Amino acid sequence: MSKKGNKVVLVGNGAVGASYAFTMVSQGVADELLIIDINEDKVRGDVLDLNHGAPYAMSPVKVKAGKYEDCGDADLIVICAGAPQKVGETRLDLVEKNAKIYKGIITSIMDSGFDGIFLIAANPVDILTYVTLKYSGLPKHKVIGSGTILDTARFKHLLSEAFDVAPSSVHANIIGEHGDSEVPVWSSATIAGVSLYDELKKDPEKSHLIEDIYVQTRDAAYDIIKAKGATYYGVAMGLMHISKAILRNQNVVLTVSSYLEGEYGHEGVYTGVPTLINGEGAVKIIETPLNDDEKEKFAKSCKVLKDMQDSIEYLFE
Repeated sequence: MSKKGNKVVLVGNGAVGASYAFTMVSQGVADELLIIDINEDKVRGDVLDLNHGAPYAMSPVKVKAGKYEDCGDADLIVICAGAPQKVGETRLDLVEKNAKIYKGIITSIMDSGFDGIFLIAANPVDILTYVTLKYSGLPKHKVIGSGTILDTARFKHLLSEAFDVAPSSVHANIIGEHGDSEVPVWSSATIAGVSLYDELKKDPEKSHLIEDIYVQTRDAAYDIIKAKGATYYGVAMGLMHISKAILRNQNVVLTVSSYLEGEYGHEGVYTGVPTLINGEGAVKIIETPLNDDEKEKFAKSCKVLKDMQDSIEYLFE
């Protein structure tokens, strides 16, 4: 029998994964959602719970417990598995620990004959997306990280509050590492279509907010982890936004983690950049203009990530 509809597999049913599953069911984006996790009892409970709520969803999603051998005909595999970020720990501190976990996960998935799209969410996301590329052997457009999509959302939220407009009326990006070296692209930011710089000329008193907004954006995860142990709602909604772009072939531009091959003057590194996303995956990196300061900071961010990638090359020998 030929497969009908969109099939998504979620690997990792922790706080982020479970939040993603709930968002998937409530929005009715896929036709079938399989959940894989070493804690099979929790998966069984969540499958029952989500299916009980499905009658109230926008459209039906069949939720099932899955195994790696079920991945062969999946359209999209979302990986949220990995060791969590602890208080005081940076995302890059997690790299070697999670890279080793991913070897087993990716190998098991590829053994099923999977040829769809990977979407990676665990931290450090840029590095683990690179790890997935290396272990899977898939082309780069089929291996995507959540990148700076959440950082961009936080950035837009804070700017919307500062200028008293809806976040949808703010166009501004965070690029680079999903982490401490991320870069705010002030030069192309607009508020309701008006350049941020022009807005600040009209209201100079807001200038002091700018550095504050960047710091709050960069450090948001640390604040949330300190308050409640982990971040999960925001990233789950960001993952769903990417999933929808893939499953519904939307051709939208999102700041996901993509593999640079000369774009922005850098190559051989995964990092958050505006990328065209559709049913084929990350099909085109959009090179938005950067000023000299932004270029310099982006280069430093890419170097942080490239150095980290280089430090784990021994895992692929």
